[in-house]
Amino acid sequence: MVRTPLVAGNWKMNFDHLEATYFLQKLVWLLRDAKFDYGRCEVALFPAFTALRSIEVLVEADNLHIRYGAQTVSVTSQGAFTGDVSADMLAQLGCSYVIVGHSERRKYHPEDDANIVDQVRAVLAAGMQPILCVGESYEERRQGIELEFAVGQVKDVTRDLSQEDVSKLIVAYEPVWAIGTGMVATPQVAQEASKAIRSYVADTFGTEAAQAMRILYGGSVTSKNAKELIGQQDVDGFLVGGAALEVDEFSKIARLTVKTSRH
Repeated sequence: MVRTPLVAGNWKMNFDHLEATYFLQKLVWLLRDAKFDYGRCEVALFPAFTALRSIEVLVEADNLHIRYGAQTVSVTSQGAFTGDVSADMLAQLGCSYVIVGHSERRKYHPEDDANIVDQVRAVLAAGMQPILCVGESYEERRQGIELEFAVGQVKDVTRDLSQEDVSKLIVAYEPVWAIGTGMVATPQVAQEASKAIRSYVADTFGTEAAQAMRILYGGSVTSKNAKELIGQQDVDGFLVGGAALEVDEFSKIARLTVKTSRH
């Protein structure tokens, strides 16, 4: 099965709605100038909640091929939950994806496995695709249990999901020790983790679901390492953090993905 690569830019808590629209306009111009083929690679942006409506308006008005999504979501649909944003609200804004379980959300809020499962269910029920973040800390890697840890996180979230739901899930393997540190997993490490996750899904939910699932790598992705990483058989794209704040660098990563991807 051919999986279309996805290059996703997680802006975290950066860019107001004006900065977001300026970035999007410049990104589209750069990709258009490079004759970028969106049929061979999806490009998605993940702005703060406050910029989502502005991104939606620009995408619809100019019929842009850029997709977008949210960085998190509430597990509830409506009610007295001050500060929360529901999956239905995000779907109404045209979001295609929602990031779930990012290590920063797990650490600072915190979000546990039960909450993350409910987020995944809410995103799927609203017709969007969850991007589930998994990955080990330096301590788990030091102990040599990094693969078991990452696969275990996928297992904890997917154990009660259907085969159809799992096939819609996108997994982002983001070793915590590589996020924002400048350290990056080798292509071999990224491939080993992605293969282990896909093998677990194949054994549990069947080959079809495993082959449909896209697995992204995240953790200090730049244009200098993207080419080697995307060349790996089970790496289907990137969840980009710091480099997603620099439009020239982000567009370069997207172009390298199209040029180098084996998918």
